[in-house]
Amino acid sequence: MKKSNQFVGLPIISIADGAEVGHVKSLVVNPKEGMVDFLTVEHADWQISVRAVPFKKIVGVGEFAVMIEDSTSIFDLTEIPIANELVQKKITVVGAKLIDRKGQLIGEATEFFINEDTGAILGLELSLRSKKVILSSEQLITYGRDLIVIKEEAQLNFLDKAESLLGGVVEVEDEVAVSVETNDLSEFQEKQLKLLTGRTTTKDIFERNGELLFPNGTTLNKEDVRKAQEKGPAILAELSMNVVG
Repeated sequence: MKKSNQFVGLPIISIADGAEVGHVKSLVVNPKEGMVDFLTVEHADWQISVRAVPFKKIVGVGEFAVMIEDSTSIFDLTEIPIANELVQKKITVVGAKLIDRKGQLIGEATEFFINEDTGAILGLELSLRSKKVILSSEQLITYGRDLIVIKEEAQLNFLDKAESLLGGVVEVEDEVAVSVETNDLSEFQEKQLKLLTGRTTTKDIFERNGELLFPNGTTLNKEDVRKAQEKGPAILAELSMNVVG
């Protein structure tokens, strides 16, 4: 299970070519099926046409990359009418207001969770007046451009943790799982720190908003690597793929 924001910006790697063929620009939601059907692809050479990867063509989604078999898995949207239609609907989910069948405004969707194997939307993170909660997709009725309609009883089925979307883990076990995951992440980050410190960038590394983070030729110190880790996996992946030394 991954959050939608963990997809955006990830490099797309062709297994056959052993090369990066673009970055994930956005997720295209099929509101009727409650699925992410396509990932739109950003590439410096594609200034006019909009291209996308069908989710069913994805081999795997890791922390640092989306893997596809080869570049033929990327299509021009003009070749896939249904994808073009879904893009035009602009179903973003994040930022949508949630309203129940009785017309009561419940809150706002701040994130959504995806099964990285199938593209199915498992649930939403909601911002209420006093806190954030999780709501399973089973409680959703309609995905709209600005509104998501939910069942009347949805408020009785709020969850405290996203992990519950995967089967409702017992609270004590949940805490242990989170602890182990945090420890594993810390060890992994230390390995990244050792791997990248002292290496030199071979291209300019930019943030998603266009701000220059590390100019070409930067010899990375520990603070630089920590900064990249804070910016998220997409930046760290691009940095890892463009250093020497």
